[in-house]
Amino acid sequence: MLCGLFTAAVVAQPPQPPSTPTPAAPTADATRATWFRVVIDPSMRDELFSGRVYVVLAKGERREPRLSLGDWFGKTQFLSMDVKNVKPGEVIDLASATLGWPSPAQEIAEGEYTAQAIARVSPDSANPGKGEGDLVSVPMRVKFEKPQGTGGPGSMELRLTRAIKEREFKETERIKLVEVPSKLLSDFSGRPRTIRAAVVLPTEPSPAGAGPGPVLYWIGGFGGSHHTAAMVPSMLGASGSRVTVIVPDPSCYRGHSVFADSANNGPWGRALVEELGPASEAKYGGVRPVEKRHVSGMSSGGWSSLWLQVTYPDYFGACWSHCPDPVDFRDFQRINLYRKGENMYKTPKEEGSGGGERRPIARNGDTPSLWVDDFVAQETAMGPGGQVHSFEAVFSPRGADGEPRAVFDRVTGAVDLETARTWEKYDIRLVMERNWATLGPKLKGKIHVFAGGKDTFYLEGAAKLLKESLEKLGSDAEVEIVEGMPHTIHRPGVKKMLEAMGGGK
Repeated sequence: MLCGLFTAAVVAQPPQPPSTPTPAAPTADATRATWFRVVIDPSMRDELFSGRVYVVLAKGERREPRLSLGDWFGKTQFLSMDVKNVKPGEVIDLASATLGWPSPAQEIAEGEYTAQAIARVSPDSANPGKGEGDLVSVPMRVKFEKPQGTGGPGSMELRLTRAIKEREFKETERIKLVEVPSKLLSDFSGRPRTIRAAVVLPTEPSPAGAGPGPVLYWIGGFGGSHHTAAMVPSMLGASGSRVTVIVPDPSCYRGHSVFADSANNGPWGRALVEELGPASEAKYGGVRPVEKRHVSGMSSGGWSSLWLQVTYPDYFGACWSHCPDPVDFRDFQRINLYRKGENMYKTPKEEGSGGGERRPIARNGDTPSLWVDDFVAQETAMGPGGQVHSFEAVFSPRGADGEPRAVFDRVTGAVDLETARTWEKYDIRLVMERNWATLGPKLKGKIHVFAGGKDTFYLEGAAKLLKESLEKLGSDAEVEIVEGMPHTIHRPGVKKMLEAMGGGK
């Protein structure tokens, strides 16, 4: 479920380079300060600003602190607060900030840091300080001290003087960019929207008379984008020499769209199969017949690929899903969202020694490396765009406040059963069971799932439940639980896919 960029042993995507060059932080003597003030330089903006403001406090000096914001396994300190109708040049005093991570804003440890301020402006980026148009300050060294009565150092002013530029997509002879204006997403958002993909071209033509070669839609995991097309050639190797690969960008303001139509993100699934997919195929090789169009992906992209196959069974010829996000909500990383009394943060009484133990959300081998409550606390301070919020943006209805309805209480961890029941229409196992009379014949020979038996994010339980359900339905689906495998691409599964597609040598 939670996928993205981590250690080389379980990497689902290549590390993402920053969207702009990364100047080193100044190495001058640190300025003493007890708190922070942020100012939007009038040269950067004319209109009022409403949104979230951050100050990131990194220990190192080698790169901008903003680039460490949101690292799941890191511990870079930051504080944040929401502001409304701030004029350019007006001081934003963070003395009233209550949000912070890993320490609350008012409990930040004294010491030397590299400080950088951010104003989140981009309506499309899930990553504060990295989205196009986000405003940032020059990194500055600060010696942070707690106030000692009157006197002493005052607040440090961090002036927002630079706007982040969109990361440039560099085309090569083999990798091309496709951008398509999306009427579907534009109508939903009330503003012009573009959907895009990278297309990886084959290195050899199809046999004479065979028509256009096969096409593979590859969907990356959480944190990924169309830029991950750069890793496709090495993943496929010579066996994919005849395959055209379309790598659509799944990223959006609230995280990963997973190419599912939703009340909060809009019609991303339809935008893919009605707008971006046909345009990309037509431009490179021609629109393929369904049997030559396959879909695959890893982690959140693994869920996407299975969802797309089930939702559009007449559009895709086969699905090859690797370590997908939860495909059965009775085991949402070991949490049964449909069970009364379930809690995201603590185990129930029938688990462990009496229950009440903290729930881990990630592990290294058998050792927990990340806990749900810490993970959620970081997301809360970050704002929209984190992995858990991303799930709610797709699966939940929109609340009266215009935000996705929370599936659990952020303070207590208690699951909201009423909201959880609204998630049923995205529970892939349940969708197939309820519609098997229609879906069964259309999915024959098309479902292939490869799950890690020791998934880094505890995703194997849901895959096992899916396997049991499909077997009871009499499906010929292939759901393989690979013993000992963590959260990673299953290379034998890739090979099997390419053989089925007739992809090359």
